Amino acid sequence: MMNLRNKKILVTGASKGIGYAIADYLMQHGANVAVHFNSGQDAARELVIKYPNTESRCFQADLSKPESVKTLFDDVVSTYGNLDSVVLNAGVFVAHPITDSIDNWFEVWKTTLAINLDSVGLLTKLGIDHFKSQAAGGRFIYIGSRATFRGETQEYLAYAASKGGLTSLARSVARSFGKDNIKAFVVAPGFTRTQMAEAFIDTYGEERILSEIALNELTTPEDIAPLVGLMCSGQMDHATGATIDVNAGSHIR
Repeated sequence: MMNLRNKKILVTGASKGIGYAIADYLMQHGANVAVHFNSGQDAARELVIKYPNTESRCFQADLSKPESVKTLFDDVVSTYGNLDSVVLNAGVFVAHPITDSIDNWFEVWKTTLAINLDSVGLLTKLGIDHFKSQAAGGRFIYIGSRATFRGETQEYLAYAASKGGLTSLARSVARSFGKDNIKAFVVAPGFTRTQMAEAFIDTYGEERILSEIALNELTTPEDIAPLVGLMCSGQMDHATGATIDVNAGSHIR
């Protein structure tokens, strides 16, 4: 059993999908998790109640707003005193076909980058300042995407661009701040069965997605969570800067 007892970890977008599975796994193994949500308050609370033996708490924030991002980080640090890891998972996957009007297309672009990349950049800055203030340093785990390396369909250009920026950011953090005992990793899922992905399944069909992977079933959030737990445990620190693909063999680099 992995021991994450008393580790203090912020997980963004933890009320559903991959973030929920990660937070659940971390709490199973004793971590005190700051469960961030935007609109999924009930699910976040139910998750925290599930693990009364931890000091996990819920924190609401709209990551499209910089002030809300800052308040989130300040509230989490104020609650726990220090953080060991930040899991940057929150994101949106919104279609904006090139046939949309310029205004509509660009509005989705701006919203996607605000949530998927701008908030990540700001939390990274806040996290670096925090981790540098403590001898133990800390760890960033960035939830990226196969889209960074394989590309995405034309309806999701903003999503692919945001995850590409996130991946470059993570690598730069790993190279720049290792001497400060700060580590950074990227987990790059392929298509994962989450609520966020259902629109894609509805449009293209599950058979098309299954035809692209090497395995017989789609990846689930629970397939990703143990890897994040291992990164948070410190047992992968010498892999800092690495990107680990979890895409069912659909894109092998």
